[in-house]
Amino acid sequence: MTISRRTMIWAAGGAGLALIGTGGVFAVTRTPQRALSAWNEIKSAQPTDVRLDAFRHAILAPNPHNRQPWQIQLVGRDQAIVTCDLDRRLPETDPFDRQILIGFGCFLELARIAAAERGVRMEITEFPDGLPGERLNQRPIASLRFVVDPTTPKDPLFAAIPLRRSSKMPFDTARRIEPRVLDSLTAHSGPGVKIMTAGDDAKVKTLRSQTWDAWSIELKTARTWKESVDLMRIGKTEIEANPDGISFGGPFLEALALAGQLTREQIAEPGSTAYTAGIERYRPIMATAMAYAWITTDTNSRADQLASGRAYVRMNLDAARQGFGLHPVSQALQEFPEMQSAFGAVHATLGAKPGQRVQMLARLGYGTAAAVTPRWPLESRLKSAG
Repeated sequence: MTISRRTMIWAAGGAGLALIGTGGVFAVTRTPQRALSAWNEIKSAQPTDVRLDAFRHAILAPNPHNRQPWQIQLVGRDQAIVTCDLDRRLPETDPFDRQILIGFGCFLELARIAAAERGVRMEITEFPDGLPGERLNQRPIASLRFVVDPTTPKDPLFAAIPLRRSSKMPFDTARRIEPRVLDSLTAHSGPGVKIMTAGDDAKVKTLRSQTWDAWSIELKTARTWKESVDLMRIGKTEIEANPDGISFGGPFLEALALAGQLTREQIAEPGSTAYTAGIERYRPIMATAMAYAWITTDTNSRADQLASGRAYVRMNLDAARQGFGLHPVSQALQEFPEMQSAFGAVHATLGAKPGQRVQMLARLGYGTAAAVTPRWPLESRLKSAG
């Protein structure tokens, strides 16, 4: 049996199926419960050790290709060291580990918010053993100290942690995001990190085109597309064995895989049904942005990248709290050579001055609530002291 492209597209978007990579939901009978259990864990009783409470929230952070590269070593009774699992980087699409480090900024901010909820101040020392070079290394990203301090203010964004998603689905083009809502996102700017937004028709039209072009460049560059394909988890068994990467689930897609109609080789092959279906599935996602938000830094230091992640996750939490979707579309910000023209074009559109760096770009809109995505359990991210 040869599956048609139309059937494949319908399958990816159908209510009884799931394409987690594009914001779908799992069929009830094939839900990978173990891979999603981290989202329920934060509803259970609080651990006595506040560090574990902070980190069980932090592992839900958005991060590139859901690689979850965090390694955590608990030190003494009130400290922790956070390092990067170097095998979980994305060398083709993120050759300088900039995006991975932004993900660490998201991780640290969620940990800080969760600690504050229990009256604990989380003190962060960035790169305590020195800065990495062009790529991350074994040196710590941060050392953390948890200080009991009843004066620590609770963060109103804490309640949004279970609601936070990356909304990879078409938005409702009949619903605009009001200017006052867009303005509220810019409040999460910080020293040297500026959040800006745009909802006017002209700029939105330009950015829709530019982000689609950049997405297509990543797809059509064989090695960058292969990096994504290699991280695809097809079906419940694969997802639960490796609850990271890009997850495809549901009985129909699993049946296609078992029948040899949905393989990584087919997805990677230009012109194949699976390859073309992916393009046609993603086109309306990129074409329905109703507004954009982006983060610009004055330089492109490692500290800037961490700070951008902290600002980004706060913006993401705020969007969840206000009931609209936010989806990172930062392909045009990637540094591999084929992206150079798109990189320059989007920086010009977003008004970046010489020396400034756009760190994140996200599309905004209203739509169906996105599903949670798989996560490794916290214990898998903890390193022993030895």
